[in-house]
Amino acid sequence: MADLNKLVEEISALSLLEAAELVKLLESKLGVTAAAPMAMAAMPVAAAAGAAAPVEEKTEFNVVLKAAGEKKIEVIKAVRQIVSSLGLKEAKELVDTAPQPVLQGVSKDAANDAKSKLETAGATVAIE
Repeated sequence: MADLNKLVEEISALSLLEAAELVKLLESKLGVTAAAPMAMAAMPVAAAAGAAAPVEEKTEFNVVLKAAGEKKIEVIKAVRQIVSSLGLKEAKELVDTAPQPVLQGVSKDAANDAKSKLETAGATVAIE
């Protein structure tokens, strides 16, 4: 039997081109192909690389009015200030039918600003 440690040392000393040629020679000599085992060996590496990928930071947020609270009129005013396109009737309907989204797909700063204004008015708000 061959000295396996010596064989490992000799193989690890090969250049990439020499190692590729060795693989081709072994494939033809043994009548096998190394493509399937190499693909199987690469799968855990690819899975590990995918797991290690950084999680994308959320860039769009929704501001949801959960409840109007005691100061309903103040909350309606705050909603109209935040969403200037709403009239008094639409703002009142939005507050009356809470939980409802007030803003959708806005930046983190805009969402925090809207949340702050609504909470100051007495509403219960969530950022999603």
